[in-house]
Amino acid sequence: MHACNSKGSLVWGVCSAVLEVHVGTGSVFSVEGQGVVLPAWYTSRSQKKPYVTWLLDKADADPFQILTYLDGVVKVEETELKPRVGFLYPVLTHNISVFINATRERDSGQYMCTVNVVDDATSTGKNVAVINLTVLVPPAPPACGLRGSPAVGANVTLSCASEKGKPSPAYQWQRRAPTLQVFFPPAQDRARGTLKLTNLSLDMSGLYVCVAENQAGSAECSIILEVHSTSEGAIIAGAVLGSLGALATVAFFARRLVGYRRKKRDGQEEAANEIKEDAVAPKTPSWTRTPPADAISKTSTLSSIAGVRDRPYGASPPSDTASVLTAAGSYRGPPRAGGRPPPTNGAPWHPPQAPGPPGGLPPSSLARAGAIPVMVPAQSRAGSLV
Repeated sequence: MHACNSKGSLVWGVCSAVLEVHVGTGSVFSVEGQGVVLPAWYTSRSQKKPYVTWLLDKADADPFQILTYLDGVVKVEETELKPRVGFLYPVLTHNISVFINATRERDSGQYMCTVNVVDDATSTGKNVAVINLTVLVPPAPPACGLRGSPAVGANVTLSCASEKGKPSPAYQWQRRAPTLQVFFPPAQDRARGTLKLTNLSLDMSGLYVCVAENQAGSAECSIILEVHSTSEGAIIAGAVLGSLGALATVAFFARRLVGYRRKKRDGQEEAANEIKEDAVAPKTPSWTRTPPADAISKTSTLSSIAGVRDRPYGASPPSDTASVLTAAGSYRGPPRAGGRPPPTNGAPWHPPQAPGPPGGLPPSSLARAGAIPVMVPAQSRAGSLV
């Protein structure tokens, strides 16, 4: 039997080689979103199946297993790497490299590989290998800004900042149109992304571009600088202030007009409500409609005829002023004032006699005798016809 030392040399015909893990590099870099391989393999004189373990040690957490190989079975642990990690080759080939797909920034950390074989001896720490993985992040598109008023003779500062990037990006300002120009410190701060322009002139107007870059990539933004004279600045400022003043005036009068119309409408509504509350129901007019003259004469005639039929002949009329003049010219009625007899046309006057008993001559007899009834309308004390 031959023997060999740890470096493979023969010693009395017995091989003294031991288990050892090797790595291709101690540091691996990847760009976020891309895949990466952690190269590792082991040497052993045993032909038995090894026990392989990969762990991840992060600065903000305790080490945890991500991948194992035991008794010929590969097991991927329940971590955020599970759908993206695995052995690159069959383990029995002694190549225990692992791959990680679609790397993320939080995948960065220290990856440790440990190999154990049942019938193979190892020196302390020889069966462990460490690989540091750093996932780089390209800069996010930066945002460009301007601080100050770009007037002739003034000073302004152009700013540029990217919210994401690992490592932190550096910034470079340059002018592209109409004349290409590159800036250097102290006017430009590459770490902060600022560019100071002093004593501006009209020919400094143009397109300024900021490029943010790191090992993973680059991104840029731009801004147009328009330098204007002082008079132009005053005109612009006056126009802006005038526009604001006009808008304020229009808004003021619009509010006044709306308030006036609203107040007027409210006043009309209140007046209408007061009229409705104080209104009195209409009363029946105290006067009566006066019938036409022909209706009065017809009514008076009918009333006189009805009165004659109902009253015995010779009876006194209801009114003190009523009287009857017969066809013979005799006068019947109340005596005249002063006791003087009425005219009799030459016939002797006899004082009126008391009316006879009821049941005098009917109107038909009087009509045959040639009597003509005359009705004189009576008057009330108020002077109106009855």
